[in-house]
Amino acid sequence: MAYIFGYMSENNLFKEIKRIIKLPSHNSFFLFGARGTGKSTLIETVYKVESQPNDNFLYINLLDPSVEEDYQKNPNLLKEKLNENKSIQKVIIDEIQKNSKLLDVIHGLIEKYKKIQFIMTGSSARKLKRGSANLLGGRAFALRLHPFSFLEAPNGENLDELLTWGTLPKIYEFDNDADRIRFLRSYTQTYLKEEIQLEQLTRDLSRFRQFLEFSAQCNCEIINYLNIARQSGLDEKTIARYFEILSDTMLGHLLEPFDESVRVRQSQKPKFYLFDIGIYRYLSQMTNNKLIIGSSEYGKIFEQFIVCECFRLNDYFETDFKFYYLRTKDGAEIDLIVNLGPKNRILIEIKSTNKVSEKDFFHLRSLSQNIIHKEKWVICNEAKARRTDDGIRVLPWKIALRELFKI
Repeated sequence: MAYIFGYMSENNLFKEIKRIIKLPSHNSFFLFGARGTGKSTLIETVYKVESQPNDNFLYINLLDPSVEEDYQKNPNLLKEKLNENKSIQKVIIDEIQKNSKLLDVIHGLIEKYKKIQFIMTGSSARKLKRGSANLLGGRAFALRLHPFSFLEAPNGENLDELLTWGTLPKIYEFDNDADRIRFLRSYTQTYLKEEIQLEQLTRDLSRFRQFLEFSAQCNCEIINYLNIARQSGLDEKTIARYFEILSDTMLGHLLEPFDESVRVRQSQKPKFYLFDIGIYRYLSQMTNNKLIIGSSEYGKIFEQFIVCECFRLNDYFETDFKFYYLRTKDGAEIDLIVNLGPKNRILIEIKSTNKVSEKDFFHLRSLSQNIIHKEKWVICNEAKARRTDDGIRVLPWKIALRELFKI
């Protein structure tokens, strides 16, 4: 673990926050994540970019227009710098997707300089894949950084705050709601300008901005491309491509449908979850509304929180779990199915209530009969863990997440 983020608390004490992602010591790697998740701060702090002697590392910030221009004109400038300075041990390139041609140069340099570690951050692999399809052919690991997990967030024990403002690192720099709302507004506008427009992920920015509002309406729902097309005036192929952009830029998670048959799964539609609750609440125009425990909106956001935590912790602890949902034709549903391995599954109902009732077990009991190798959990807000007579485990959310990922 590494300290990577500091903020001033309400009593003006400086606090440090630990990120739980494990960075490779020697092997080269990509660190992907949406803007504002702390990639640059993490790299700069872990590798002490400002304090290290310049002859030990080379730091290239492609967000600097002059630096970007230099490497666009001459990608081999990187090779020239390494040839000139033989003591360089690490090469750090921030926002590598802004110059995918550099990957061709890096590919050869990794083979030539076995002892140099190349560390590359980026907010999207989508453009890299267009420019250099193999992403260095596995010579560099691919890691993912998300907004804070509850394990990292300074308010990680306060569920209501997590569900109100989300966990983008910068949200913790503000001590009042008005500034938090201003940040969420600025984030969506900045992202559209810097990530979507500048990286040319789509040519029609106004249509994509319109689509973002519809994506918030789809949060925690099965994507119905036809309905969105009818409401937005966009065609289904464009809608599908826009959801792919959100997934590729780590602004959203796609939860695939479960079926024993791969062919059946491919014919069904995924569920969609925005990557951060604060962004979802801003896009849904709910940041001025107080969350009401027990409301349908509270239940929806609690589900988003649990699913996003699963994606985050799965990446950080590299457990390689596979996540699915199950819904039958008559609307019966299991919120989350976790494949831990070929003969180990957990079927999970997500309930925000602090008192799970008998009716909350109905779908788990009925739908699980045809699924082999499974446990049955209800993740909720009850105070203590318990087990029903037929073996369903009722788990407070923190206990459930810690047990699932063996934390």
